[in-house]
This record gives sequence, C-alpha cells and structure tokens, in this order.
Amino acid sequence: MNGSATSVFISRIQGLPVLDGAGDQVGKVRDVLVQRRAVGHPPRVKGLVVELFARHRIFVPMVRVKSIDAVQVVISGVVNTRRFERRDSETLVIDDLFDLQVTRSENAAPAVIFDVAMRPIRSRDWELSEVALREGASAKRFGRRGHVTIVDWSSIRSLQVDHGQGTDHLIAKMEDMKAADVARELHDMTPERRAEVASALDDQKLADAIEELPEDEQVQLIKELSTERAADILEEMDPDDAADLIAELAPEMAEDLLERMEPGEAKDVRRLLKYAEFTAGGLMTPEPVILPPDATVADALASVRDSELTPALACMVYVCRSPLETPTGRFLGGVHIQRLLREPPSTLISALVDSDLEPLSDTANLHAVSRYFATYNLVNAPVVDSEHHLIGAITVDDVLDHVLPEDWRGTQLDQLSTHHSAVSHG
Repeated sequence: MNGSATSVFISRIQGLPVLDGAGDQVGKVRDVLVQRRAVGHPPRVKGLVVELFARHRIFVPMVRVKSIDAVQVVISGVVNTRRFERRDSETLVIDDLFDLQVTRSENAAPAVIFDVAMRPIRSRDWELSEVALREGASAKRFGRRGHVTIVDWSSIRSLQVDHGQGTDHLIAKMEDMKAADVARELHDMTPERRAEVASALDDQKLADAIEELPEDEQVQLIKELSTERAADILEEMDPDDAADLIAELAPEMAEDLLERMEPGEAKDVRRLLKYAEFTAGGLMTPEPVILPPDATVADALASVRDSELTPALACMVYVCRSPLETPTGRFLGGVHIQRLLREPPSTLISALVDSDLEPLSDTANLHAVSRYFATYNLVNAPVVDSEHHLIGAITVDDVLDHVLPEDWRGTQLDQLSTHHSAVSHG
C-alpha cells in the first residue's frame, strides 16, 4: 500500500513512541486530530493525540512536530499535559473515520475507510491527502478480506461523521476565511450564537479573529469562554494584543488567566503590562526576529521565511549580543529584508546593520513613535531599554490601532457587513 512520497499513512504512526527534544519518551501516538473545512478542501491536520502513561491523553499541535519516521515521532517545546478534549468541529481520524462507509460515485460499490494518509503542504502545516478504501459490502470490518484501493481525498463524495453537526457548515466555511472576515461574521451574530460558534472554532482561528474585533466585543467574548479555553486563546494571540485585552479585564480574572497560561507566554504578557498603554513599551511585541552578529545573510533569510511571522515582523532582522531572547544582550542594529536580498548569502549580517537607525526608547510616547515611523518610512521599529538591550519591536499596525478612533474596528466591520449584504443581494 503505497501513497505519494510525502504522505504518511496514519495507521503506521499509531502506537509510535513520541520523543521530546532531549530524546526522552513522552508517550505514544493514539490518534490524529483534523479540522473539517469547506467543500472541496481536505481536512487540515491540527495535531496528534498522544497517550501518556496511565492512559492520560494530551494534544500536541503539528507546529510542535519536528519529524515523523517509521520508528518514532519527535516533538519540540514544552508539553502541555492538560487532558485532551475534542471540540464539535474536530474529527479523530482513527476513532471517527476508520471503518466509516463512504461514497465515491453513484455506481461505485460500497466501500469503507481502511486507512487515511496525511501530507505536509507547507512548513508545519498538514492536511489529509489520500484514503485507502476496502471495497465491497463484505468489507464492513477490517477482519474481512476485500480489495484495497488508494484514492485522493477529493474523490470522496460523501462523508458523514456523527458528532457535532450543529455548527459544522459555518465552521468549515470559516476555516478558509481571513481573520477579518471571521471577525465580521462573529460581529454580526447574537451573543448566544457567537458563543456557540466560538466554542467550536480552532484556537488559532478564534485568536486571530478576536484580534480583529472591537475592544468591547473582545472582552465580552473572552468572558463567555471557560477559563481554560480563554487562557488557550490568549496564548495564541500576539503578546501585545493579549496584553491589551487582559488590561481590560477585572484584576482577579486577569490574574487567573495569566496563571493558567503557559509560563513563557504569560511572562511576555506580564512584561508588557508593566508599561503604560501609549508608550513604545506598551505598543511593542516581544518577539521580533533576532540573530547574533556571526549569522549570515542566508541565516537571516531562512529566519524571515517562517510562515508564523507577520509580514511586518518579517521585514526587519535585529542583530544583538547574547542572549537572543528579549531582553537581549546589547542591541547592535537592524537590517532590512531588502538589504538582505541584495547581498551574497555568505555575508555576515553584522556588516549590514543600519547605523543611522536609532532605536526607540521603551518610554517614548505615542506621538514620538508615530513621528519616528513617518520619519524613517518603516513598518517595523526596534525598542530598547535604558541599558540598550532590545526588548521588542513595534509594527506599523500597532501604531495605527492607537492612532485611529477608538471604535474604528466596529465601524469598519459594520461597513464590511453592509457591503457584503449589498453584494449578496445585488
């Protein structure tokens, strides 16, 4: 049974040991979790369900999966040992799809799913790719013999999974929407409907959408979620956006959420909360692209290719002494991506720093920050503390969020909704 060169059949990874970065076994692969999408798009792989010892199951997102081979799965980062709970819009491949009857065409013989393959489509992003079908009515269980055919996922015409059908259609449609469009949909819903849909949305999708909502709706929505889910969503948000939202919550609730967040994520947010809202320290994100002086142009370009980076953060690389996590060692300067693209790959980036680019002080006010961006025509600016350590970067969208009128998000969403309605009925 052979799939494409990059496909991995899920039955072959079931039971494989899961190792952390140090080579220690965390548990074993129990299943693969996928998110259903709109018609015509194969389900997206969200991550692995890993069974620890004593049958405790946890979720490991695909962004943490470094490698999968015939004998093991290797993951990175800190393991979240919170017990796995499936949401309505999610499907477990082994538990829900294996042995499920499907339809390929009107005249095709009955078939059941024998196996499913997944493949990477870009960095740390996977989707279901192929299905192994056992054909014939006698093929209802694995133990029965029957001809096995491997087909592309797109050839499956009918697939019914009997759970969570209430909001499936809308969730599947939202899967391929941009964050601003999901925010518009949520903005137009009643509070009850919004809470129902939010509970079924993927964490990252909901986090991105919340960032696009007006501030009062952000607060309302986060309050409607369970405390554990709200903490998960805040972890997925950009630290500066999460800090802005937490600052609007009651102190008791804010502290409870921070305690439940992953320590590293909570640390970044707490650091941002120490700054006044309209200062460079309050506007910045603590996660710019940072490299040592001996890094090359090739190293820098590889770093900014990270699909998790926003375009604004990817346009500038900052050169610092160790440590390279904020607050860093001494800040040496920045290199714009346009300069990197013009230089040989082996050139050291320390030779390319823009010596005329003075960093912003963490205490600079909004007026000074706005003037700085206008003066240097930048979309990304470094922020340093009193000892010249890089502590973050401000992107132009962070500035615009605070320069525009307070209700600009709500006004924009209302205008988009009116335009959408006119187009739909025109």
